[in-house]
Amino acid sequence: MFEDSDFIKSCDVPGPTKEAIRGLLVYKSNVSIDDIVVDLGCGTGGLTVEFASRCEKIYSIDKNPLAIEITKKNIEKLLKTDSNVEFINSNGVKALKHVDNIDIALIGGSGGELFEILDLINEKLNPNGRILITSILVDTKVEAVNKLKELGYNPKFMEINVSQGKILDRGILMKAENPITIISAKKH
Repeated sequence: MFEDSDFIKSCDVPGPTKEAIRGLLVYKSNVSIDDIVVDLGCGTGGLTVEFASRCEKIYSIDKNPLAIEITKKNIEKLLKTDSNVEFINSNGVKALKHVDNIDIALIGGSGGELFEILDLINEKLNPNGRILITSILVDTKVEAVNKLKELGYNPKFMEINVSQGKILDRGILMKAENPITIISAKKH
């Protein structure tokens, strides 16, 4: 697992997903070397980097060309190879039309197309495939859970609150990061 400070960042691109959240997503996904993964809304590539070193192939998708550029730089810097990464500079719906086989879908951004994205993922997700959605917006949490239930999944969710310690002269200050919800579902 890489530290947050290892990643190249930009004020114009979200990310990377915080280290504690990346660790939980890797754990909850049960990713293996045989898995095909899609990372929708890759941002600076935090999840792409972590999953690329653990899966057969990953599609790193973002509609922002700068996000794709920074993700490529992070892959090069941290993994030294992008042989199992396919970068797609497009929105989620258009990008997913070019992917036929999915074992794990990571959704960090949907560009307002969450329902369409989940419909497409459901069609292309292999048996026992996993969907993991990260959300900071209450609306997205509700929409994701309702859509997953409509598609026949039994979604589970957890709210994560992480605080990092900063050493001061007088003691340790705990600084909270934004809470994030992880919604997970498995296809049967």
